[in-house]
Amino acid sequence: MASITIDLSDSQFQKLQDLAKAHDIAIEVLLKASLEDWLNLQKGDFVNTADYVLLKNAELYRRLA
Repeated sequence: MASITIDLSDSQFQKLQDLAKAHDIAIEVLLKASLEDWLNLQKGDFVNTADYVLLKNAELYRRLA
């Protein structure tokens, strides 16, 4: 497993601590879950855009084939 180090301001770190405490989870768990959600959202956006382009240009692709 890879690891990463990032610099946070004191206020950013405090907000993370507060949020993790509010959900009764470790900061690391909160960050991993948030990152996973963000990565999946990005993939979904790409797939949706690709599907739109392929559908929109389907006739053109058929003629070019």
